[in-house]
Amino acid sequence: MSDKKNNNKINEHGGAAGSSSGNGRRPQSDADAAGTIHQRPEQYLVAVRPPHLLPPGVQPAAADPDALFQWLSEQPDTRLLARLPRRQGSRTAIEPACPEIAVVEMPPERAASLRGSVQLLVEPDMPLSYGDPNPVVNPLALPDPDVIVGLREPTRVPVLVTDSKHVPLEGIDVILLGATWPARGRTGADGRVVLELPDDTLETVRELRVQSAQDHWSRRVERPALSADENVVVLKRMSETFEQFPQRQITGWGHEALGLDLVPPTHRADGVRIAILDSGVDVEHPDLAGRIVAGHDFTADDADTWTADEIGHGTACAGIITGTDDTTGISGIALDAEVHACKIFPNGRFSHLIKALDYCIDHEIDIAHLSLGSTHASELVALKVLDACNAGIACIAPAGNNGGMVTFPGTLPSVLTVAALGKVGEFPVDSQHHLQASGRRTSADGYFSPAFNCFGREVDVCAPGVAIPVAAPADGYTLRDGTAIAAAHITGLTALVLAHHDGFRDWFRVRNAARVGYLFHTICTSSQLVAPADPTRSGAGLPNAARALGLLLPEMATTPGSPTATEFNQQAAADRH
Repeated sequence: MSDKKNNNKINEHGGAAGSSSGNGRRPQSDADAAGTIHQRPEQYLVAVRPPHLLPPGVQPAAADPDALFQWLSEQPDTRLLARLPRRQGSRTAIEPACPEIAVVEMPPERAASLRGSVQLLVEPDMPLSYGDPNPVVNPLALPDPDVIVGLREPTRVPVLVTDSKHVPLEGIDVILLGATWPARGRTGADGRVVLELPDDTLETVRELRVQSAQDHWSRRVERPALSADENVVVLKRMSETFEQFPQRQITGWGHEALGLDLVPPTHRADGVRIAILDSGVDVEHPDLAGRIVAGHDFTADDADTWTADEIGHGTACAGIITGTDDTTGISGIALDAEVHACKIFPNGRFSHLIKALDYCIDHEIDIAHLSLGSTHASELVALKVLDACNAGIACIAPAGNNGGMVTFPGTLPSVLTVAALGKVGEFPVDSQHHLQASGRRTSADGYFSPAFNCFGREVDVCAPGVAIPVAAPADGYTLRDGTAIAAAHITGLTALVLAHHDGFRDWFRVRNAARVGYLFHTICTSSQLVAPADPTRSGAGLPNAARALGLLLPEMATTPGSPTATEFNQQAAADRH
């Protein structure tokens, strides 16, 4: 942990000046104590604009930013929360691109005034998303609540969720989609929840969705026949699909899709350092015990709480990347890599991402799995990612899961951006995963681009990201969708390439941007297009591990009528022998 400073001082890891929490909240007033709701305070990133970003003819500000920070600390309506220093990789002589940054709480009016100075960079410190597919609907499509609230008594829908042995399941999210507002609730210890629909009858409910529970598949029913008394939903156990799981180890369909089953078992990514920027990792999970060597919680500025994963997303990605190969549970890809956990969720912002990238630079991380996204861009984050690239860190990011354009930082050229791929037959047709395939065109192999995929020219490759078996906190397992899940597959594969490809033992040993560029090039040129090919949704296609590792000839068939991914992997196996 960093040392705390007093009064008007700030510290580099995020402790607030004169604040015990450092969370950007003002002290409670009498009205706050009484429960009155106010607007949240606004948080910004402020820095002296680097000379190379200034318009022609504009003189740069003083190189020392202390004067700016001192001026900010003297403003009556402004509070400094953190000071984020410049970071330079220990093995690079390139001057850092990202300037020193102040994390500031201030009114929007003052931020607008500061933006009037061309010598300053002033950006909102935007919240980040870990990017699971939205299970409900687009909130912009919802009606004005004044149109519907109070029209009638809400329709009450009691739901009981059990497993196939009629055991009630606790903590399961249940969603009803009506004609207007959705209803959502979570089951109690008895497996029951009562949902209220403000403007629907039992006959107008369009859909019932039950989220995947630990060790169970999700469930989805269109036009459900509902009762006002009781509605029982039975979830299928994962062991009914994967025989004897988790006592018998599985790898998930993604390993075969990437050709990882063709890679020699001696390829385990030893010597490669990976950082997972996510929600922390449950290090007590049997598939992850002893696999995560260090970490930091950047939202709490704590060196210990990164081992708590309230969301489960970081644990899921960690299992894909480095899950233990011990005959039980799931097995990861980069089995012997040195893995760090950088916790930035829940409540992660751009400033937390910047701190986590500084951690990666300081610890000479080789690959950073940026399991996050934002619909807003940040010039300062882009500069920090560039610093990471120049320090030899390969940043891999998801394309995003909102079905729109690629999210930031996946839009950056210095990031390898990954979209998700699904495969028909790898999930029950009554699960929510099937929703992602509904109406989608599929290849001869059954591959499809899921509906949640973000799209754009920035997509570099695609990877398995629908119905993937993953580790879950509290020693369990579940199934996940998402482009971050796809990016975790590529992170593991990239670690294998960095550790075992001859090029990175010879020409590209030095930690710099050239090494990162060649690493990304190697992944992309190993890829096979999966029909129906759409570069805006799948980039160069699905990477092949054996080709990326240099175990096969480099020729690739990428024209219409080329082999399917399965045929390609079979031919790759024949080439090896």
